[in-house]
Amino acid sequence: MKVKAVAGLAFLLSAATFAFAADSTMTGYISDSHCGAKGAKAGHEECATKCVKEHDGKYVFVNDTDHKVYSIDAQDKVAAHAGHHVTVRGSVEGDNLKLASIAMAK
Repeated sequence: MKVKAVAGLAFLLSAATFAFAADSTMTGYISDSHCGAKGAKAGHEECATKCVKEHDGKYVFVNDTDHKVYSIDAQDKVAAHAGHHVTVRGSVEGDNLKLASIAMAK
C-alpha cells in the first residue's frame, strides 16, 4: 500500500512539473496569422500590419530554428515589431507563446 502511495505521489509531482511551462528564449520573425511562416522575412511589415488591421488576422511568432508558428497572447506588445526579426522570451504551451519580453534580434 505504501509503495502505491509513494508511486502515486511521485507521479503527481512529475506531472505538475510538466504542467508549468518553462521560460524559453527564441529568435524569429513577427508575422501574421494569414501568412504564417511565409511572412518570416524582412520587408513583411506592411503586409503583416494590413492583415491584422483589415483582415482580422493576429500577430504570430515564427521561430528561426524550425519555422514553427506560435500564436502570441500579448498582441499589443508585438504590434510595433510586425515584420521584424526579434528575440522573444516567454513560456510556450503547445502552439501558444505567453510573451514575457521582446527585443530586436542582434
